[in-house]
Amino acid sequence: MTVRKTADHPAKTARWSAEVTHHSDALDLEPDLFKSDDPHRIAESLKQSAEASTRRKATPFRSAMSMLVFYINRAGRSLPPERRRVLDRAKQELRRVFGRQG
Repeated sequence: MTVRKTADHPAKTARWSAEVTHHSDALDLEPDLFKSDDPHRIAESLKQSAEASTRRKATPFRSAMSMLVFYINRAGRSLPPERRRVLDRAKQELRRVFGRQG
């Protein structure tokens, strides 16, 4: 992990959000999950991780969706349009696999 020194925080950790994605306290994610080109696979894996977790505070659906949205927001403008489409479809698929189509 890289460390960035600033005037306010002498040893502020850089890229904390990447660390959260890789080592979530609530969900155990499979490696490189968000690099998959298959929205269904992403949704199923998130669902399995969320349902298996005993450390999450929210419902399995909410925990899984939060992790996916966190990843999308963390990438921000640097997320290529095709990756964004795959991850947006994964959000739709996640709603479907949890039976939350609305």
